[in-house]
Amino acid sequence: MDGKDLVKKVKEDGVKFLSLQFSDVTGAVKSVDIPVRHLEDALKDGVWFDGSSVEGFARIQESDMRLIIDPDTYAVLPWSAADSKRARVFCDIFMPNGDPFEGDPRGTLKRQLKRIEEKGWTFNLGPEPEFFLFKGTNGHGVHPVPHDAGGYFDFSSFDEAVVVRTALMSALDAMGLDVEVGHHEVALGQHEIDFRFADALKTADNVLTLKYTVKAIAAQHGLTASFMPKPVFGINGSGMHCHQSLFDNKSGTNLFFDKNDEAHLSGLAYGFIAGQLAHARALAAVVAPTVNSYKRLVPGYEAPVYIGWAQQNRSALIRIPRYTEGRDKAVRAELRFPDPASNPYLAFTVMLAAALDGIENKMQAPKPLNNINLYHLDKDDRAKLGVAELPGSLAEALTELDKDEVIKSALGEVTYEAFSRAKWEEWDDFRMRVSDYEIERYLETA
Repeated sequence: MDGKDLVKKVKEDGVKFLSLQFSDVTGAVKSVDIPVRHLEDALKDGVWFDGSSVEGFARIQESDMRLIIDPDTYAVLPWSAADSKRARVFCDIFMPNGDPFEGDPRGTLKRQLKRIEEKGWTFNLGPEPEFFLFKGTNGHGVHPVPHDAGGYFDFSSFDEAVVVRTALMSALDAMGLDVEVGHHEVALGQHEIDFRFADALKTADNVLTLKYTVKAIAAQHGLTASFMPKPVFGINGSGMHCHQSLFDNKSGTNLFFDKNDEAHLSGLAYGFIAGQLAHARALAAVVAPTVNSYKRLVPGYEAPVYIGWAQQNRSALIRIPRYTEGRDKAVRAELRFPDPASNPYLAFTVMLAAALDGIENKMQAPKPLNNINLYHLDKDDRAKLGVAELPGSLAEALTELDKDEVIKSALGEVTYEAFSRAKWEEWDDFRMRVSDYEIERYLETA
């Protein structure tokens, strides 16, 4: 779709207002709204905004920035009122001199994707974001209550959870996501809606779309939707497992597949896996980027903790799903430690950078941990196998990130400094707070 197509489509859909969307460095969606009568001017000249108020953007003395519309990202917001119908487009961010803004998360991903475009490849991703639905009456309290009492894949012909999840899937379809499956997850009130894989940029746009659509539709049902990695102690947290593959643009073949290999993986796929494992401790800061993320990444709740890969084994950091004869294009590597609190543009940037480092430097993947439950291994067992651990806290992950020049280079100086500053501030804020646990543990015993 080009600009003329967009103007025509907006008129056909009866849209009154257009939300020009982008994300800050933490992944929060930002928006500038314009009446559609200004759309043609916006397409021609862009829309100026003050970047100094956006996390990770400009300093006050260099605040003027310009939004450039990507017409291909147009979608009507299905929850908007008919008499004031709204649609959205994602935007790229430019400086006054016409240069792309180096701290734009979407632009950061685009820069990384140019590396594989030059090779004639496409980085495909199929994420699986999980989320909780909490009762709206106390969803904003310190102890949120799950919306339902269902369990993993539970079926009910008609209950509140099914009604809400069906509405969510319908809205996401209307927004242009090719929804494949929705189901109840393991924990009370926990759900997952999966959409068809796509190239990394479109997929990152889709993740942001899913998150704010789920929140909007849940609110219409009096519920609070949360993508917080671990909102409730003692039950499974929410992850965003990412199924990854590289395709050749000319032939359309899956570059991960090799029919002669025992695991049906190509040498390129092994290098991809090796690179992500080698950089896993630094990747954690970006793909699991909150203080709360490390409450999910603990043994016992199906989240990966130890750095290794395996076929089918869900306790491994990278899992290779079972191969089905004739489904060569389905061969993929599932990275299991990202969570939905991450900024998808930055998460996919560093995931690809780590993988390319493994491919280009011909790294050798370690032996697969196919028949080993990593959760049951003690420290000595893991040492014998050479299995390292993910960081145990955001601070540890940020320290690892600061030492990893490959990942820092992929983010770029501006994005890295903004991300690191924001996350160290988050850590400092956390470590100075007094928690319920400390009061219960120490108030009377200290």
